[in-house]
Amino acid sequence: MYNIVNEDDFKYTMQDVSRYYLGARLSYNEILADEMAPFKFKTIVERYIVRNIDESTTLESHLYHLTQEDPEWRVYKQLKAKVRVSQLRKGSEDHYQEKVYTMNQLSAFSLQEKENAGMIIRELIISKLALLAFSV
Repeated sequence: MYNIVNEDDFKYTMQDVSRYYLGARLSYNEILADEMAPFKFKTIVERYIVRNIDESTTLESHLYHLTQEDPEWRVYKQLKAKVRVSQLRKGSEDHYQEKVYTMNQLSAFSLQEKENAGMIIRELIISKLALLAFSV
């Protein structure tokens, strides 16, 4: 028998004083439908992000494959976005370690390097101040 993990555990929108946190299993459709997602971010998603990709794409998949050549990368960079990842740490006992990368740092890894590192995208972190300053 298989253990079934509730996919909804990784679909969330939270905030603190200075940042928004979005679970990486959210699709762009789900973000647009989420009443807890900031209105301005949803507007940015509609105008700048989903015009080039399928709305059913998850943050996890999109951010994993995002490169500096993609127009969406510039949008996330402007939003001072960071990405929380779980990364396989090999040693006497293999385990996953959490790290937070800027868009520059994440996009500096090739797909092969991400695969070799066992990277799993967990969360998108957006600065509230950068969102406020973003001109739509």
